[in-house]
Amino acid sequence: MTALGKCTDGPLAGGARPLNICLLGYRSHPHSGGQGIYLRYLSKALVDAGHVVDVISGQPYPQLDERVKLIEMPGLNLYEAESPIRALRAKHLLSWTDFFEWLSKLTGGFAEPYTFGRRVAKYLRRHGRHYDIVHDNQSLSYGLLEIEKSGLPVVATIHHPIARDRQLALDAAPDWRFRLLVHRWHHFLNMQTKVARKLRHIVTVSRQSQRDIVELFGVAPEQVQLVYNGIDTEIFKPDLQVQRLPLRIMTTASADQPLKGLRVLLQALAALRKQFADVELLVVGAMQGGGATEQLLQRLQLRDSVQFVSGISSEELVNYYRSAAVVACPSLYEGFGLPAGEAMACGTPVVSSDGGALPEVVGDAGLLVPAGDSQALAEALDRVLSSETLRAELGARGRARIENSFSWDLAAANLVTYYRKILGEPPLSQSSGCDLASNTIRGVEAA
Repeated sequence: MTALGKCTDGPLAGGARPLNICLLGYRSHPHSGGQGIYLRYLSKALVDAGHVVDVISGQPYPQLDERVKLIEMPGLNLYEAESPIRALRAKHLLSWTDFFEWLSKLTGGFAEPYTFGRRVAKYLRRHGRHYDIVHDNQSLSYGLLEIEKSGLPVVATIHHPIARDRQLALDAAPDWRFRLLVHRWHHFLNMQTKVARKLRHIVTVSRQSQRDIVELFGVAPEQVQLVYNGIDTEIFKPDLQVQRLPLRIMTTASADQPLKGLRVLLQALAALRKQFADVELLVVGAMQGGGATEQLLQRLQLRDSVQFVSGISSEELVNYYRSAAVVACPSLYEGFGLPAGEAMACGTPVVSSDGGALPEVVGDAGLLVPAGDSQALAEALDRVLSSETLRAELGARGRARIENSFSWDLAAANLVTYYRKILGEPPLSQSSGCDLASNTIRGVEAA
């Protein structure tokens, strides 16, 4: 089995020219989720390699390297408005895009990918001819087809098909009314499915997502290129000066999002308290007041053992990883599994479910349990909390795996190889030794 090797790309590598790259994100702040993190680190790695990168983003806007130009593409930003009903202004009635975004929000829909695509397509018709490639981050909007039709090469990253999220939300729905709301909010999936089938070039971040895109979106396998995400090992790294709390479990999850498996972890925590009375859980994420998670905390009598933190800085997040005895990743499904990789980069032991692509990231450097199995999760956490030797071993193996197999420089170099292939330029592997065919991780069976 071939392992990912290190490779570099730059304007001087084999005489290759720097590319003008336009990255798209319909909402891109790092605190909004993995999409913002992807744009932030990928754009930095691309400019580090000598390329010119612009990011076009809707609100909330990303945090970018100073060398990356941000082109703001504002929508109505209704999820930040105090009153979405009163957010409509007279001028918005003159724009179908604005009016549609407002009406969709009021009727339970999510129109941001669609409306962002319309705005970007209009902008690039006027200002986009100097770009070599346009790379979209998960919007999969009809606007991408317009951009591609205009002659600009388009690549779209699909982290995972949101159809997985929709199905898990439907499975957790308490009644038919809630299921109707779930279907309404995910109506944009009809657009994403159609666009994915028509786009010529798609990138995804794991073999699991690659299989799911083919199965759930009906995309031809040859349309989908695998390029793993990276982890910033300069920020996410161990620090012996930060004291680890021997009974702290950490996780990253949206409290009432079934996909993230927090319910399973809370059930495991309740079982652990029989052995470790002072065990605590730190959840990086917000809890919805009165929601299912709060009710479960009360029922399991865990309210004093669980702490939620949100809106934190990267430095705070890193120190939370460093202070944890173990990081739990109980997700029922992940398209990549960024929190697992970040924890491993910090030298923190990881106990993970086998949901989605998590085994591809964790490999043999952590403990894997069946997704949704709270008893197996509790037993694995018990093993780690009970053994300082095991914690040290898993921490060291995790850090080494991330350093050797995942980096943003490698992700950027593999993407540039793909860009050049699309553009009909000489393969990057001929000039820098970076080969997309080698994009396989140790310990993960090839699809």
